[in-house]
Amino acid sequence: MKKTLVIGASENPSRYSFLAVNKLLSKGYNVVALGNKKGKIQDVDITTEQTAFKDIDTVTLYLNPSNQKTYYEYILSLHPKRIIFNPGTENEELESLAQKAGIKTMEACTLVLLSTGQY
Repeated sequence: MKKTLVIGASENPSRYSFLAVNKLLSKGYNVVALGNKKGKIQDVDITTEQTAFKDIDTVTLYLNPSNQKTYYEYILSLHPKRIIFNPGTENEELESLAQKAGIKTMEACTLVLLSTGQY
């Protein structure tokens, strides 16, 4: 199953990133998570390090645009097939950089995509 990196992951059950990790796992996806605090969602460790994960298919963002800048190079270095900009994370600058690098971008909600079978 395709590997997804959730950036902005949180152990807080009221956060959309928490819900997304759980929904991805329930659908059988391989999930890795990056957040500002270490933690765990089910069996997924939330790392605070910009780890060079291999074979990332999708990066799904749960960071507002002002907090994304420090992740630009990192995200692009992973060479994901696509980046999903969830509501509130839309960022023309990062979208442009990604598209120039041949990475597909989507302004969409990961939870909706998973619920409707469009992920």
